[in-house]
Amino acid sequence: MLLHIIDIALLIVYAVTIGTATYILAAHRKYFHERFRSGVVSAFMLAMLFFLTAYDIKMLVAIWIRASEVFGFRTPEMRTAQLLSWLIATISTAAGLLLLAYQTKTKKYDLYLFLRRMGRDRKDDGK
Repeated sequence: MLLHIIDIALLIVYAVTIGTATYILAAHRKYFHERFRSGVVSAFMLAMLFFLTAYDIKMLVAIWIRASEVFGFRTPEMRTAQLLSWLIATISTAAGLLLLAYQTKTKKYDLYLFLRRMGRDRKDDGK
């Protein structure tokens, strides 16, 4: 009985986590859209976007794993796919955290990436 309550509580917490991470991504969508259109993106905000996206996917995998265990539809093939998905999501989340930690350690919050659109000629190319 207690384990069932814990399983349900985990599913609820995972769902809330997915909801909040997705909300944060959606709330910043306009900012990133404007930044990408202008061709200048803050490296710190880009690292945050990468981390939150990876974390959101990781939580989706977590809820998939937990739900398949709780509701009994987990197969050996599914377990392999879940573990591979968990590995990829965990590596991506760790990479995002490493990027954020590096920028925090070096205090390089004001780094910007200047993106060049494909097919757009640069003025200084002389063409």
